[in-house]
Amino acid sequence: MSASRFTIGTRGSALATTQTGHVASQLHEIAQVPYDTVLVKTEGDVTTGPLSQLGGTGVFAAALRQALYEGTCDMAVHSLKDLPTTQPAGLVIAATPARADVRDALCARDGLFLAELPEGATVGTGSPRRAAQLLAFRPDLRIVDIRGNVGTRLGRVKGSPAQKDDGGVGRTAQGDLDAVILAAAGLERLGLDSHITEYLDPEIMLPAPGQGSLAVEVRTGGTGHASVDAALETMDDSDTRLAVTAERALLARLEAGCAAPIGALATVRGDELVLDSVACKVDGSDTMRRSATTRELTLDGAAALGVALAEQLLREGAAELAGL
Repeated sequence: MSASRFTIGTRGSALATTQTGHVASQLHEIAQVPYDTVLVKTEGDVTTGPLSQLGGTGVFAAALRQALYEGTCDMAVHSLKDLPTTQPAGLVIAATPARADVRDALCARDGLFLAELPEGATVGTGSPRRAAQLLAFRPDLRIVDIRGNVGTRLGRVKGSPAQKDDGGVGRTAQGDLDAVILAAAGLERLGLDSHITEYLDPEIMLPAPGQGSLAVEVRTGGTGHASVDAALETMDDSDTRLAVTAERALLARLEAGCAAPIGALATVRGDELVLDSVACKVDGSDTMRRSATTRELTLDGAAALGVALAEQLLREGAAELAGL
């Protein structure tokens, strides 16, 4: 590895490489250090089957983290919602760039909104959280478990032109569904937001903890480039860091991962941090929404807020409700 360059690790999907490219370009602009991109294949990119059964949130992170440990790259870029809540020894999240759109997005045939989908419409998602909240709002919908990269998923919508696909799992059918649900941030980062027929209000669908956020992870000693380490500090967005700290603390206390029907969204509003949460029965037949606030706008305060709200959820039966 050249001392005059930094290396940045990423998964190979179009979304991952686009996200990593944005981070790398911004770091290069700030630090004036050139970089090389290292593609790392993860278990989640090659293993078939429902995502919720593939080992939880770490399925996309483990190989990237191993590359960091081995020195194959100086940093790795993750979608924060894909990271387990327990931070492994020897690695640290050095930056959480300013968060993109946190909402989930409906991509439906014929420009339909969620309320306009016909009775019994088929909606594709691999997320139990999305499926449960969809069924809570529209019990008549038929949820279809899907996998694959963004292009693969968009191609499942009836009438959708064949999408560019960058490989991976999930390619089964084309145009067989009435709609799919994807993260708005990913569609916007890929320039595919024209497929969005409705941004789903968090009142209907709370996002996954960390959704819309990126995490730049490094070894605890830093990248080995002082100017790059300084650039990472500059890139770290304080409001985003506070919000995701609260959300992930809640998730950790609930001992829940991507297979759990749990949503959480924290927002800095003036001098308060507000945390909203939802726990759902997997079939959407019952939901529990709770909120909490704090004026302690520190990382310790944000973490304490998440733990306190999780404790309330547990006291009121969220573990049994959501099958945690």
